[in-house]
Amino acid sequence: MVKIPSKPVGNVTRGTTNPNRLRRVDRWLSGPEGWRLRRAEDPLVIDLGYGAAPVTAVELHSRIRGVRADASVIGIEIDPERVRAAKPLERAGLSFVQGGFELPLGGRRPVMVRAFNVLRQYSEDEYAAHWDMVCSRLADGGIFIDGTCDEIGRRSTWVVLEAGGPVSLSISLRFGAFSLPSDVAERLPKALIHRNVPGERVHAFLQAMDKAWTAAAPMASYGNRQRWIEMCRTLRTEGWPLLTGPGRWRLGEITVAWDAVAPAAD
Repeated sequence: MVKIPSKPVGNVTRGTTNPNRLRRVDRWLSGPEGWRLRRAEDPLVIDLGYGAAPVTAVELHSRIRGVRADASVIGIEIDPERVRAAKPLERAGLSFVQGGFELPLGGRRPVMVRAFNVLRQYSEDEYAAHWDMVCSRLADGGIFIDGTCDEIGRRSTWVVLEAGGPVSLSISLRFGAFSLPSDVAERLPKALIHRNVPGERVHAFLQAMDKAWTAAAPMASYGNRQRWIEMCRTLRTEGWPLLTGPGRWRLGEITVAWDAVAPAAD
C-alpha cells in the first residue's frame, strides 16, 4: 500500500495559464494515447498543478470525454484558494482537490497524470524524486506526462514516464512559430533544460533536427508541414529512434526514445 504524506508534497507555483495553452499535449493524450483510457478499469486522469485558473482541467475533461464518456478528471492544486475558486466548475467527471505530488486520491490510481509548467519551477535536484512519487501511484499501464510550453502553447515539449521511469521525449511546434527546431530549447522539461550543451544527447538531437530542417529547405515550397516531415524522415534514416510516423509528424510533432536524449551521468 502506498503511504500518503500527512500534508501536500510540493510548492505553490506561479500558476500562470491561458485557454487552449495545452492543446498540443491534449491532442496527443486523446489521440495516440487514447487506447490507455479505453482499456482502463478506472479511466481517471489527473491535471496536477493546474494553476491559478482551472481552465486546463476543464479543457482536458472535455477532450478525454470524447475518447471515453465515463472518463473523469481530477484537478489537483497545492494552493487551497485555487481549489476553492475552481469548485463552482465541478460537474460529472470533473472535480478539484488540494494536494501535490502525493496525489491524494483515496486509493484510486490514475491512468494519466499531466503536470505542465510545474516541475520547471523546481530546482534540478528535485524533479527526480517527484517523478518517482507520481510514478509509484500510477495504475498498471499508466503514464505521467511532465511537460513545458510557452505562454500560448505554440512551443511544447513533454517527457512521458511509465512506472519504470521515462520512455520518451516529444516536441510539438506550431509551424511559423520557430526559425529552427532548436528554438524550443528554452521550453525543454526540467530534466533536460540545463543539458542543452555540447556532449549531452539532447543537444545532439536538437542539432540534428536543425541540420535536417535546413537540408529540407527545398520542401518549403510545398509548405512547412512537408518540410517537417522530410526532416523527420532524415532523422529516422540517420538512426534516431523516432517512435511515431507521418501521422504525428504532420502536426509539427516528433517523439524520440528517452535513451537517445537522456542526461549524461554526472
